[in-house]
Amino acid sequence: MQKNPTYTSLVAVGDSFTEGMSDLLPDGSYRGWADLLATRMAACTPGFRYANLAVRGKLIGQIVDEQVAVAAAMRPDVITLVGGLNDTLRPKCDMERVKGLLTEAVERLAPACERLVLMRSPGRQGPVLERFRPRMEELFDCVDGLAVRHGAVVVDLYGAPSLSDPRAWDVDRLHLTPDGHRRVAEAVWQSLGHDAEDTEWRVAPPATLPPGWSARRVADVRFARQYLLPWIGRRLTGRSSGDGRPPKRPELLPFEGPVG
Repeated sequence: MQKNPTYTSLVAVGDSFTEGMSDLLPDGSYRGWADLLATRMAACTPGFRYANLAVRGKLIGQIVDEQVAVAAAMRPDVITLVGGLNDTLRPKCDMERVKGLLTEAVERLAPACERLVLMRSPGRQGPVLERFRPRMEELFDCVDGLAVRHGAVVVDLYGAPSLSDPRAWDVDRLHLTPDGHRRVAEAVWQSLGHDAEDTEWRVAPPATLPPGWSARRVADVRFARQYLLPWIGRRLTGRSSGDGRPPKRPELLPFEGPVG
């Protein structure tokens, strides 16, 4: 890959991970790794353009139906595609269907850009990861195979100790903290051939004393009340947190950085 390449445009495709949830700005909007990456790329290229089609809660079928054709029609230099993880976290998941849809997305996006970026998504240490680990790893094996066949870049976040550390995850235990998003942006930046700004993005922060038993129980109760029970309710009623939401940045327009 060319060293420190010049790219003039970026389109991000995906769900809440790419929308940037939990990296909250003062105006109430979300920034996230894709915005951070676009800001760096824009600093290198006057007139740089950026679109972010991601919407929280989207399954891979919805990403294919609602975002892939739009992204392909924009024909940017770089497209990032992260999807399918929401499917693996559902109680019932047809992995063959998920892999087939992901394959369709890659086959449509790869010819439409100079560089397609795929990811092995990060996973937070804990019982949820252990329960769904086999599905996640099956999905990532598919990602690796697609990258080989279509010349895509794979960013391995799943294997980074810094992003499996619970401290990299927000209180909802589903989305990265601002520092976690910063590390993802750094990982993609380096994977695109740019000089590292943080050579240790994969390294977890120094160990600290864990919270005491009482503090952990209080956090567990808060998590269950504010996040887990509403999530279960949406699953039972067939709703999504992204229902009715437009894409974050639907047009490929000049970009200098997030406002807020």
